[in-house]
Amino acid sequence: MQVSGFTFIRNAVKYDYPIVEAITSVLPLCDEFIVMAGNSEDETNQLIEQIGSDKIKIHHSVWDDSLRTGGKVLAIETDKAFKAINPESDWAFYIQADEVLHEDFHEPVKAAMQKHLTDKNVEGLLFDYKHFYGSYDFIGDSRRWYPHEVRIIKNDPEIYSFRDAQGFQKNGRPLKVKKSGGTIYHYGWVKTPEKQQEKQKAFHALWHDDKWLDENILQKDSFDYSAIDALKHFEGTHPRVMQKRITNLNWKFDFDPTKRNISLKYKILQWIAAKTGWDIGRYKNYKLI
Repeated sequence: MQVSGFTFIRNAVKYDYPIVEAITSVLPLCDEFIVMAGNSEDETNQLIEQIGSDKIKIHHSVWDDSLRTGGKVLAIETDKAFKAINPESDWAFYIQADEVLHEDFHEPVKAAMQKHLTDKNVEGLLFDYKHFYGSYDFIGDSRRWYPHEVRIIKNDPEIYSFRDAQGFQKNGRPLKVKKSGGTIYHYGWVKTPEKQQEKQKAFHALWHDDKWLDENILQKDSFDYSAIDALKHFEGTHPRVMQKRITNLNWKFDFDPTKRNISLKYKILQWIAAKTGWDIGRYKNYKLI
């Protein structure tokens, strides 16, 4: 079984993406790792090179900054990285720059890839998600957070990144997937308020025009983390590759998890999903088989 990892990145230093941690968290499962490095304004390329693994292959790309609808450029950069993997690889492990796989899941994920290696009906593997918000102590606890996503796909040229690179499709339909046995820890909402606001400016520029940015984003110097509907305390351990970053944490985020700004409708839907596994009305870009 041969596995290629792949990702894309731009301005990791400027916007404080844990790209090193993301890559190294899945590197033990990969025979090679493709990094599609965009035209950064910082030392992103040097940061990747400092990982020092001969598995990593850096390719260079120039983002089309004129694409400002639906985050389409993110899917384009994902596809560039996917197309650069070894054509002999069986699986492709996609990880985004703010996602980390806990080492506890290395063996279960490897076993799932081996189990479904020759099953042509299985096109990808599905991961559970923990979305951290505000600090490393809280995770999202409402329907605004996607609970699952596909991060391992078969090396099939007919598979492509969908919409804003959250997931994948094939021939205009969601992928048929099995569970991977793994959980992705998503740290995209854990930065200092100043860094988070800078990221929001760049991120929303992939969706909106300058007028929208000026009215909604640019007038603020720091991100307001208090405007969140529901969080709960994280119970467990973070991936080992995140420990240095967590130790260097230099801001404080306080939140009362008993305060939940959720409508009655969504409270009922969330309760049904927790009790039965039936997640009514939630968008899913995959078919669990």
